[in-house]
Amino acid sequence: MGLVQAVKGAVGGVLADQWKDFYTVPTGLPSTAALFAAVPQGTNAGRGSNTSGSSNIISNGSKIVVPEGYGLLLFQDGAITAFVAEPGGYEWRSDDLNSQSIFAGDGLVSTFIKQSWERFKFGGQPGSQQAAFFVSLKELPDNRFGTQSEIYWDDAFLNTQVGAVTRGSYTLKIVDPILFVKNFLPASYLRPGQVFDFTDMDNAAATQLFNEVVGSLAPAFSLYSNDPSKGNRITKLQQDSIGFAQSLSAAVEQAYQWKSDRGLAIVKTAIVSIEYDANTRELLKTVQRADALSGSRGNSNLQASVAQGIQSAGENGGAAGLVGVGMASGMFGAGSLQQPTAPAADDPVAKLKKAKEMLDLGLITQGDYDALKAKALGL
Repeated sequence: MGLVQAVKGAVGGVLADQWKDFYTVPTGLPSTAALFAAVPQGTNAGRGSNTSGSSNIISNGSKIVVPEGYGLLLFQDGAITAFVAEPGGYEWRSDDLNSQSIFAGDGLVSTFIKQSWERFKFGGQPGSQQAAFFVSLKELPDNRFGTQSEIYWDDAFLNTQVGAVTRGSYTLKIVDPILFVKNFLPASYLRPGQVFDFTDMDNAAATQLFNEVVGSLAPAFSLYSNDPSKGNRITKLQQDSIGFAQSLSAAVEQAYQWKSDRGLAIVKTAIVSIEYDANTRELLKTVQRADALSGSRGNSNLQASVAQGIQSAGENGGAAGLVGVGMASGMFGAGSLQQPTAPAADDPVAKLKKAKEMLDLGLITQGDYDALKAKALGL
């Protein structure tokens, strides 16, 4: 019986795999799917007939359609044989005996007999494994990060160590699909029906990436806040999704070699919240006050404060209050807030000094100077 079963399975499989097929993206995929097998469309509105082909054999002449935003990886017996990064329709061709198809002009009798014999030796199954996988080349959203306790880093602007609890998300991109598959993707996902999704927390590989991002947050905050081109301000983090993404990507690359070893890169970030520790909050309040009192705005604020103090002292303490305010104004240099007074317009000495300077520069004659002198002295 076993012999009959093997012969039946071998012949039946060869017949089924003669058909050309049409491979495309499976339905119902999540938007965060990163890698999945191309599936044959065995039926189409009741007109398809090839429902018995082998799951690991692609017949010559079969067409694979690559949608926009995806790449195509081809496998033969576990090895990557080709990669396509451009969208469009492609025809599968292989020298493997199991892919030979009479509908692709590969002959009938000799090919059929050889395939049946080879499959008979493997219990009716083909002795090869061929597969096509789609890999997303888009930004993959909704990759979360967050810390349960404060992380700390040295901040150049505040000149001290600061700490915060933070959470947010980032977009991830597969920038080198071949590196990604060879060095990172678990083999269990290289099977039909399996979908690799970075946001699936039951995915051990995705969990590892999450832990590595959390471990890189403190270095990323340090890189960002200590970068002069970004203004050395941690308060700009939530407004600069691309800038912080660059810092976070650099931090994970330095620690875990995401791009060079795994073909992965962080593209954008969205920081949902940053809760600074008590000491950092006090420091930031001090910085805000200093910013508010800097430059011309600070001069205006100080003048207004002094004026308000004088008014309050006059209302509450009389002359003694005004004297007190005067002393305080002197202590804080309030006198410097007044504009320097120009020489009086009718000062004869100032007029003569100016006229003498003009005479020495040759701008006026001696006669002109004598006339100005007489006028200034009232002669």
